[in-house]
Amino acid sequence: MRSRVGQTGETDATGDRAVSDAARSVLVLHRPDSADSTVEATLFDREPADIEVADPTETDVGERIAAADVVVADGEAALLSLAGHPPDCPVVPVGTGATRYDVPATDVAAAVDAVGAGVETAPHPVLGVTIDGETVGHAVTDVSLVTAEPARISEYGVASGAGWSDTVRADGIVVATPLGSEGYAHAVGGPLLAPETGLAAVPISPYAMHADVWVLRPPVSVSVERDEAAVSLLLDDEEARTVPAKAPVEITVSRTLAVVTPDSVPDR
Repeated sequence: MRSRVGQTGETDATGDRAVSDAARSVLVLHRPDSADSTVEATLFDREPADIEVADPTETDVGERIAAADVVVADGEAALLSLAGHPPDCPVVPVGTGATRYDVPATDVAAAVDAVGAGVETAPHPVLGVTIDGETVGHAVTDVSLVTAEPARISEYGVASGAGWSDTVRADGIVVATPLGSEGYAHAVGGPLLAPETGLAAVPISPYAMHADVWVLRPPVSVSVERDEAAVSLLLDDEEARTVPAKAPVEITVSRTLAVVTPDSVPDR
């Protein structure tokens, strides 16, 4: 269900902070070692606004995100950094690789203005991951189990909170959010997901010629069913740890990002 960001500056019915049309603090997250930012010039030409640019790897970035009224995630690294620091305010993705959700750089100023005017946002999950009850980390796009050695088959289990389960022989398995569904999961045969449709669980290089893929409501659990090869857990493509056999990797929705999508930005 899409939510609307209000104009009062107070908290709306969903618990997210609404944004005043009069004064907004805009935080642009951008990695300086990535491609040049295409949005800064557009934003710095507009008034009124308090605009700040931050490297998402800086140690105080969490505090700066918490203080912002709008976060512009400029590039994939900026978007992925929100897994550890999910904001309460709306997020404008630009050039993140999630092309169905990316706002064109030329429309960023209009997107920021639209937040103050009451733009609708699409909710996207931030995934929390635990193993044996221990929190391992968070992910915005996907969670993967993969064999450490290339082309090494193992058996993986996948289950949903509704009591359904299945197994698959493959090099690995990836569980993707709607934001991540057009990335690696789609490259290995997964579906494209609209917001709030669930999570896609997709085998990686399955042993069977016609392997199933699944769209599941969270929580989702994946596991290594056979102790045949070392298996790594990846969160947004970053290796987190190895996964022992028979230890369920529990994937839940820990937070939600309020994403401003291209279709919600009015024409200027």
